[in-house]
Amino acid sequence: MTFRIDPAPTPEGLVLHLSGRIATGDVEVVRAALHEPRVVAIELAEVELVAREVVQLLAQAEVKGITLRNCPAYVREWITKERDSSSRAE
Repeated sequence: MTFRIDPAPTPEGLVLHLSGRIATGDVEVVRAALHEPRVVAIELAEVELVAREVVQLLAQAEVKGITLRNCPAYVREWITKERDSSSRAE
């Protein structure tokens, strides 16, 4: 399965539904989608695999207040590790 983003407007703002395998080459597409100022959440229930760069981008989005919905456990753990390692580097 390839990577896909489906934006869904809600009363609160825009929810981005991500699905498939998100590779390093897809980072800029995700980054561009996140530049939409109305994005309030990212739905991750249908994500199969993600590259490290995508995990870093998701961590940054969450810090900016964007909710990560139905985040797979391995992605959540990876985001936590990325945050921990970046806070130690500062």
